[in-house]
Amino acid sequence: MTPKRALFLVNRKARNGGSDIQAIIDLLKEGGVELAMPEGFQPGEIADLIRDHRDKVDAVIVGGGDGSLNASARGLLATGLPLGILPLGTANDLARTLELPKDPLAAAKLILEGHTRQIDLGSVNDHPFFNVASIGFSAHLARGLTSEAKKRWGVFGYALGAMRILSQSRPFTATIEHDGKIEPIRTIQVSVGNGRYYGGGMTVEANAKPDDGRLDVYSLELGHWSEILQLLPRLRAGTHGEDKRVRAFDTTELTIQTRRRHEVNADGELVTTTPARFTLLRRAVTVFAPAT
Repeated sequence: MTPKRALFLVNRKARNGGSDIQAIIDLLKEGGVELAMPEGFQPGEIADLIRDHRDKVDAVIVGGGDGSLNASARGLLATGLPLGILPLGTANDLARTLELPKDPLAAAKLILEGHTRQIDLGSVNDHPFFNVASIGFSAHLARGLTSEAKKRWGVFGYALGAMRILSQSRPFTATIEHDGKIEPIRTIQVSVGNGRYYGGGMTVEANAKPDDGRLDVYSLELGHWSEILQLLPRLRAGTHGEDKRVRAFDTTELTIQTRRRHEVNADGELVTTTPARFTLLRRAVTVFAPAT
């Protein structure tokens, strides 16, 4: 059902967040949506703004990238309000997973159509995420890739940053506990996916869906960082689990422990450190999406 009143939040610090959005605002208003539009907020305030408007709106519209959407997750969980997405970020991996239009104006038209879908969320140490949470190389990349680089270079910035940081990556020792098993590993990266896409077009697993009730896990157990270059085609296609150097499985809950503390990257943001406990929040958020 088309929303009547919506909280409209655009992260102006997102890659395309500073673009002219008046056409989007006009379209939504002409479609009968009354907009509450706070100004001057920081991304870290998004969840609180959603909570503050829980009795004043019947939907939330967030313009930004995956980090902006991640910032909204706690507020959406607390209020149960449906989420409309305007892809204004660098990678827009959740929008791609949901098969939303790349054009923000077309994505706004989709919100007016009123079709919704319930999707799962992942959670790491009680921090919810939509796409993927990772330990190792991706976390180093999240720390090293500045917002300025994202704005200037876009998805190409991921590749530039990845090559620089990858050459500095070294395997680390960890244990993964899941489904009654404890497995010691030596890895460059462990990723836990809820959706399908992450990192500007990489694929968690070829058949992954954001509402399939499973977390898809993989560990890159490589002898040297350069081997990841051989795996790139499989990582993009989501078939890396077929390679003998990759440990892959699906589950609903796991814990990762490391000898020394490692940061955890969730939806492109550093949110916690190891030990990391991952759980699945089933059908946790309602999103506006294409009709199926």
